Amino acid sequence: MSSLEASKTPRVIRPGATIGILGGGQLGRMMALSGSNMGYRFVALDPAQDAPCGQVAGQIVAAYDDREAARELARRSDVITYEFENVDSGVAAMLMEESYVPQGSELLYTTQHRLREKRAIEAAGVKVAPYAEIGSEQELREAVIRLGLPSVLKTATGGYDGKGQWVLRSEADIAPAYAELSRAGVELVLEQFIRFDKELSVIAARSPLGEIRTFPVAENIHVDNILHLSIVPARISQQVEEQARELAVKIANGLNAVGLIAVEMFLTADGELYVNELAPRPHNSGHYTMEACRTSQFEQHVRAVCSLPLGDTSLMTPVVMVNVLGEHVAPVLERFAVADEAAARLGVVPKLHLYGKSEAKVKRKMGHINVLADDVDAALAWIDETNIWGA
Repeated sequence: MSSLEASKTPRVIRPGATIGILGGGQLGRMMALSGSNMGYRFVALDPAQDAPCGQVAGQIVAAYDDREAARELARRSDVITYEFENVDSGVAAMLMEESYVPQGSELLYTTQHRLREKRAIEAAGVKVAPYAEIGSEQELREAVIRLGLPSVLKTATGGYDGKGQWVLRSEADIAPAYAELSRAGVELVLEQFIRFDKELSVIAARSPLGEIRTFPVAENIHVDNILHLSIVPARISQQVEEQARELAVKIANGLNAVGLIAVEMFLTADGELYVNELAPRPHNSGHYTMEACRTSQFEQHVRAVCSLPLGDTSLMTPVVMVNVLGEHVAPVLERFAVADEAAARLGVVPKLHLYGKSEAKVKRKMGHINVLADDVDAALAWIDETNIWGA
C-alpha cells in the first residue's frame, strides 16, 4: 500500500489521541473545546501569535505554506484536519504522504476555486446559478449579454464576506468591475443574479466509512455581505427542508467528503434551490448547533474525521444565532454583565460565545450569541429589543 493510500485508509482515532488543525482561528478553537470534552488533545498551525485556537490548544506559530512546520504538526498529531479552506493545498497534499489526513486534499483543492467548485457541484447532479468563466473585459461583456443584468462578478479564488465580488447592475459597471477584480491576477467568474426568496444552508457530516448525517436547515440573513442571523428551524416548508438536506447528502457523497461540508443555497419564490457555495469545514451558519442540537457541528466534525459513529443531529430547541462583530463587543459585554429583563420577559436564553481575538475591529467576527427560545419569533424579538445591532 502506498503512503497516499495509507493516508486515506479509514482509521479509528480514539479519545486520548492528538488532532492537528491547519488553521488556528475561531473554528479551530470551538473544535478543540468540543473535542477536548471527548478526551482528545489538539495542536494548531497558525501564523498569528496567540491565535484563538492556540489559547485552548497547543500551537505551532508558522505560515500555512511552511512545510517544515507542517511536518512538525504531523509528528505531533495522530490525525490532521483543517478549519478553513484557504490552507495551502500543496501542504495538505504533502501531509497526505506523510501522515493521516482523512479529508484528503482534493476537496480542499476544489473548494478553493469557484469554477472548480461549480463544476464539481454540477457533476454531483445539483443545480448552480448559470455562470461563465471570464478571461478578458470583452468576454465579460459577452457573458453579460448571455446571463443578463444584474449579475455578479467574482474572483475565482480568495474572497469572503462579500470581498472579491462586484454586483453589475448596468453596462457602466462592467469596465470598473473588471479593472478592479482583475488586479488580483486570478481567474474571474460571472454568475447570473438569482432573485431568491431566502438564503439557506445545510451542514452535512460524512465519515470515512460513508456514514452521513445532516443538521437542520438554517435560514440565513446577511447584512453588508456578512452573515448576521441564522434562524432554525428555517421558515420554509417541510418539503423544502427535505429537499435541501437531500441536496447536501448528494453533494457530500458525490464529492467523497469527509468531516463537515456546509452547503449554502438560494431558495427562489417558485421553490427552486440553487447551490451557491461550499465550505469543507465547520461553518458560521452551524454555530447554532452548539446548544440547540443533541450533537454540535464541532463534535460531529471530530467524530467524522476520527471514524467514530456520528452523533444525533436532532434539534432540541428553536434558536437564532446572531453574529457579534467588532462594533458590537462593548454593548454585548455591558448587556451580559447585568440582569436581562428582556430575556426574562420574552422567555429566551441567550448564550454568548467570544473567540478570544485580541482586537475588536469593525465588521470583524468576534463572537456569536445563540438565542434559545420556545419559538424563533421570541428570539428575534430579543435581538430587536437589545438594539445592539442597530436595528
